[in-house]
Amino acid sequence: MTTRIILDCDPGHDDAVAMLLAHGSAEIDLVAVTTVYGNQTIDKVTRNALSVARIAGITGVPFARGAHRPLVRTLETAESIHGESGLDGPTLPEPSIPLDPRHAVDLIIDVIMENEPGTITLVPTGALTNIAMAVRKEPRIAGRVREVVLMGGAVHGGNWSATSEFNIVIDPEAAHIVFHESWPLTMVGLDATHQALATPPVLAAIEAIDTGPSRFVGELMDFFANAYKDAQGFDYPPVHDPVAVAYVIDPSIVTVRKAPLTVELTGTATLGMTVADLRSEAPEGCTTQVALGIDHGRFWALVTDALERIGEPEA
Repeated sequence: MTTRIILDCDPGHDDAVAMLLAHGSAEIDLVAVTTVYGNQTIDKVTRNALSVARIAGITGVPFARGAHRPLVRTLETAESIHGESGLDGPTLPEPSIPLDPRHAVDLIIDVIMENEPGTITLVPTGALTNIAMAVRKEPRIAGRVREVVLMGGAVHGGNWSATSEFNIVIDPEAAHIVFHESWPLTMVGLDATHQALATPPVLAAIEAIDTGPSRFVGELMDFFANAYKDAQGFDYPPVHDPVAVAYVIDPSIVTVRKAPLTVELTGTATLGMTVADLRSEAPEGCTTQVALGIDHGRFWALVTDALERIGEPEA
């Protein structure tokens, strides 16, 4: 049985790998891709998503452009990590598939409402603006979604501030809405994704596949590694977003713990902090859980297997 997902993303180097993993996995049915501002502006990340679709040979899947700014706050992007284009490093092909005419919020609602309850998983790997807007516009989707598996947040520390992770802090109000809905939610944050390092053996395994998509990932990682080293001091870059997709493919790869979650909206030094109450066992009825670790080898095996399954396509 495959899991049907909507990937809501802001490509972004790690989002691009997440898209390749979702497309190449035998356990995932990628039913839609939606974009949201974040790593770069909405125009840039949307073009990047369509370019990655061409590299991977993704066809027959609707792609829709989403929110161009946060619900309340001023737009902030991650140019220091992802570059001027949002996907600096490789030369990107011109997109070969058109955008769906719908706004991403409407596409998300339509897909969930048109499918049987419990069959669509939302996998947001950027700001949560589209997801928050969708559930506010059509509250019934909260009861129909199988699960929300998001990349964002952290139990301990942050990356955009001392306490806050980028995807959450750029629209904390949207994150608060998503965290406090009734759907099952798994937060795959920095506690797990900082373990998903693209080490030299990982990059060698990807290089050995020797296809167009695998060479593209290698070029992505060359830029990403240097940017992460300069901006945050990592010897090897953490590849965050595919970890959320990997959890959907095989939950046993990720160590999770049920815990009540909320998002700090008013703290001067803690805005966007994701607060997980780990003091004791989660109360009965708790619908949220947090990722605390991953199996590094099995995670990267999923990525390399997906790249092998994609092969050489460029649509």
